[in-house]
Amino acid sequence: MKPYQCELATLLAESGALFFRDGLTLKDGRPTPYFINFGLFRTGRLSAELGRIMADYLVDLGLHEKFDVLVGPSYKGSALAVATASSLWLKYHVDRSFDYDRKETKNHGESSYNSTRFVTGALTNNCRILIIDDVVTTMATKFDLLTGLTLEATARGQNYYPTGVILFLDREQTTAVYDRQNQPVLGKKGQNAILNFTTTTGLSVNSVLGIHETINFLLTKKIPVRQNDKFEPLTGNTVASFHEYLNIYGVN
Repeated sequence: MKPYQCELATLLAESGALFFRDGLTLKDGRPTPYFINFGLFRTGRLSAELGRIMADYLVDLGLHEKFDVLVGPSYKGSALAVATASSLWLKYHVDRSFDYDRKETKNHGESSYNSTRFVTGALTNNCRILIIDDVVTTMATKFDLLTGLTLEATARGQNYYPTGVILFLDREQTTAVYDRQNQPVLGKKGQNAILNFTTTTGLSVNSVLGIHETINFLLTKKIPVRQNDKFEPLTGNTVASFHEYLNIYGVN
């Protein structure tokens, strides 16, 4: 693992953003032994360190040269876009714009003459866009953001060129399968969400970390992780429940 990957895994544990707890449920209705909440990166230090980690990753892969505007889907992606753009400038003197969508179209103030779905006005004709977000399960948010960008470009008579998606963490799991009553079918794998996204859109998806390497690192280094609201090194039961879960719903 690269230093910035080790730092991200450590931050996920220390902040409590990665936690294990009995009885957790994902938004899609499936049970899960763990959860990732990037909303807990809520201090100046944690936000700055997240931004620096992503800046290191982008420069390491040369991706900083392949976009003009960093766009994060509201709400958590908004803060990540700001933190990353700030760190790119502060550490590497790479100046990139950032933007994020709003939940409703604005048609007052500077948008009185031209309503907009995006906040900062950084989107310009022929700009290259890199989408940034925290974690992926279904990629639905990323599909929605692409739709919003298409609508925005059409409304403004402009062309935008998404170049890819960048994530902090990949849960490395398939999507849910639903029955006729729209209830999740437990124990059944759905689609590989990232593979489906790349096939459908032609865009690349890169992640700083995958959940497997995150857990393996924390286990090896004996770094305390929040487990049922108690911070301690990963226990055998916790690791077993994690692997059992990924064996059922994982992409591999």
